[in-house]
Amino acid sequence: MTHEYDDIINLPHHVSKVHPQMTMYQRAAQFAPFAALTGHDAAIRETARLTDRQIELGDENNEILNRKLAILRDHLKDTPDVTITFFQPDEKKSGGSYETYTGNMRVIDDYEQNIVMTDGKKISLPSILYIDGRLFDDED
Repeated sequence: MTHEYDDIINLPHHVSKVHPQMTMYQRAAQFAPFAALTGHDAAIRETARLTDRQIELGDENNEILNRKLAILRDHLKDTPDVTITFFQPDEKKSGGSYETYTGNMRVIDDYEQNIVMTDGKKISLPSILYIDGRLFDDED
């Protein structure tokens, strides 16, 4: 029984003597402009990016934080040097990350619920997890 391609099925693969053979990368690149899902890779990376949840402080930790804020209020004229760990909400998805910032305090704005640093950085009071500084060496 003969088939339609029996005469060519066992012939060796043709290799051009004029054109150099393409690498696998070059062969794949020629189809790249026709990617059907433009932006799909970026969307997958964004979805895979992890965020943290904001920790809710207990009563004891809230009390400690409030005491430290009271001490800082009394020393604002000295622009105290502090290190603040706070929750920074993510701009693109739920959750966020904890950041630590070190600088000198200028103001505690109760109306806006912010701490304003001498360099203009604003840190939301409800987002603060921990405050440390030389004023608290005998605390904790």
